Amino acid sequence: MYLDRVKITIKAGNGGNGAVSFYRSKLTMNGGPDGGDGGKGGDVVFIADEGINTLYDFSFKKKFVATNGENGGKNRRKGADGKDAIIKVPVGTVLLDAETEKVVYDLTQNGEKFVALRGGSGGHGNDYYKTPTRQAPKFSQTGEITKEKQIILELKSIADVGLVGYPNVGKSTLLSVISNAKVKIGNYHFTTIYPNLGVVPYKSGSFVVADIPGLIDGASDGAGLGHHFLKHIERVRTIVHLVDISGSEGRDPYEDYLNINTELKKYSEKLAGLKQIVALTKIDLLSKDELELRVKDFEKKIGQKVYPICAITHEGLDDLLDVIYNTISQIPKPAPLDIEVFDFDSRDKQSLDAKKIDEHTYEVVGGLVDNFIRGIVLDDQASFAYFQNALKKFGIIDLLLSKGMQDGDTVIIKDITFEYNE
Repeated sequence: MYLDRVKITIKAGNGGNGAVSFYRSKLTMNGGPDGGDGGKGGDVVFIADEGINTLYDFSFKKKFVATNGENGGKNRRKGADGKDAIIKVPVGTVLLDAETEKVVYDLTQNGEKFVALRGGSGGHGNDYYKTPTRQAPKFSQTGEITKEKQIILELKSIADVGLVGYPNVGKSTLLSVISNAKVKIGNYHFTTIYPNLGVVPYKSGSFVVADIPGLIDGASDGAGLGHHFLKHIERVRTIVHLVDISGSEGRDPYEDYLNINTELKKYSEKLAGLKQIVALTKIDLLSKDELELRVKDFEKKIGQKVYPICAITHEGLDDLLDVIYNTISQIPKPAPLDIEVFDFDSRDKQSLDAKKIDEHTYEVVGGLVDNFIRGIVLDDQASFAYFQNALKKFGIIDLLLSKGMQDGDTVIIKDITFEYNE
């Protein structure tokens, strides 16, 4: 089974909690705070791997979670960082935000890495909070909690050459002969149900050819395999258009040629504007004289040279490969997608708002409080004092007063509830 678009769930690791600890030894029973920081959570990392050519494995596993950072320890020991979740995908995989379908990243090179989600920060241990006036803090900070996100993986094959043409014109046969691709071949329509890629060694180099599934009338509008596979030729540098010159399927070769080009143009003006090499297939079904007449007539109609071939006997393949190689040698590889700046891993640490729940109750929400509240322990005097200072420092008290808060009203901030006293 081939899969070229799938939605998965990813989550970076949570940060480890900071430790509350005090130095103890035989000679020192009441030493200072020495609680270490928690470790950072693991990242979610995508890696492009040329050894993979389908997203099929993601039909079995659709959730990837990095491990959490470990908690801090005594003696200022920092917790170990969590392990990254490594996700290998085919070269040519585009990452899309599942909510907006905006492009997050385009993996176009083998070995290319992209950190989609960063692990949560580790919380500070109580050693971090000591000051000349707060010499024995008995509180620490919890690690940052990360959120699950959904991302779409969409494969757009990376190939130098795209083979197009009606079903059963010989694309799969040609690819199997000129490259290392192992493709299924049969004398019936839609033998190819997904793009096959093959590396063609030629002269001192090589190039990649993609056998695109047979197009039909209306493909650009989604008929048949439609848009599902047309996207796989969006990145090619040139197109080899295969036409059955024998008319063995009962169709007119020239009409086939026009129809395929119409579908390409309707789908993408860019594709229609690419250099196109025309190869006439199944020449073994015609006599020499009949072939010569049809070749001349076809060249006259389309206004360019064509290349008669028979993949089974290898007739004409040298000339075809030569023109393909020379053509793509003069065309630079396409640049990665032009991506609008979009932070898929944006984290709100600044927003702040207060809302009135009832006549005497207010709730404070926003990324700012989500962040600073991680270090608050209300039953610890020093921590509570830190909390009170933070309420003033971040303008939370002023915000609540502007909303109408009065002496004796109740304030809710996350899991903390307290009574405001002037």
